[in-house]
Amino acid sequence: MAILMVLLTLVLISYASAVFLPQRPLVPFSNEHNASPRSSAPLPLVVWHGLGDNYKADGLRSIADIANATNPGTYTYFIHLADDPSSDRTATFLGNLTEQVSKVCSDLANHPILSKATAINALGFSQGGQFLRAYVERCNSPAVHTLVTFGSQHNGISEFQNCGDHDWVCQSWDGYLKRNTWSHFVQSRLVPAQYYRDPEDLQGYLENSNFLADINNERESRSNATYKENLKKLKKFVMYIFSEDETVVPKESAWFADYNKTSKTITWLKQRRIYKEDWLGLKSLDEKNRLEFNVVDGKHMQLSEELLTGTFKQYFGPHSSIDEVA
Repeated sequence: MAILMVLLTLVLISYASAVFLPQRPLVPFSNEHNASPRSSAPLPLVVWHGLGDNYKADGLRSIADIANATNPGTYTYFIHLADDPSSDRTATFLGNLTEQVSKVCSDLANHPILSKATAINALGFSQGGQFLRAYVERCNSPAVHTLVTFGSQHNGISEFQNCGDHDWVCQSWDGYLKRNTWSHFVQSRLVPAQYYRDPEDLQGYLENSNFLADINNERESRSNATYKENLKKLKKFVMYIFSEDETVVPKESAWFADYNKTSKTITWLKQRRIYKEDWLGLKSLDEKNRLEFNVVDGKHMQLSEELLTGTFKQYFGPHSSIDEVA
């Protein structure tokens, strides 16, 4: 049985790598920066990368350079689930998200620099965005001042990526995945399945989702009042959607919108119970002008240096006196 589980896991790695498109940031980067000196140091920046990426990738390192050039003195920390880049990449496909978030909570709480910071800023790329939100909800120590997410799946995905026409292995495992999405084996191992949300099978989702149903406080008990209280502590929660996103289905999930696959209709966040009844504190944030919805022209994770520079300047700039996160 143990050997069978190992073989299934290895095949899942191969399948996941083929089916789920990488969520790496596409950043045209220049080494030429002219940043004016600032009078006070910015908060540390914590970054959680997307599917198929790793914490030592050149694209991420260039983002750290942009952050420091925009706000000199920025200490950037890349969340990673393994020291080995290859293993860190594998963890974006395979792993138990409950355990992964718990590890990140421990890593940040015990980090020699981050643990002593007044607060931190957080930047999530694609699936890293909802994972950082889970960090805020579940532990938030050190506390996040501003959370910015790009193309994240805050309301989950309703479709997995399609296989090639002649990729029979991929198609076989895709069929297995669709038939067994709510099985314990899939929900405890395949990362994207843990934020899969089928509007036409909400009962199965609510009963079996290992991750998303919990961090969205969608179950009837609404038992995690701490999630709401922690999210309300954010000074700013900024969500970017990519206008031509074909990787995330539905792309409107980046704004917590719901999507009906049959009628092709979108229910925007402010029309949903999760907002109206304030299950997560999103309404509370919005009423204090702390919730922002932004659009990026282009495909999934197609980021320009200009966009990132503007984002870092607007949301992650140094503060002469950091407000208490409360």
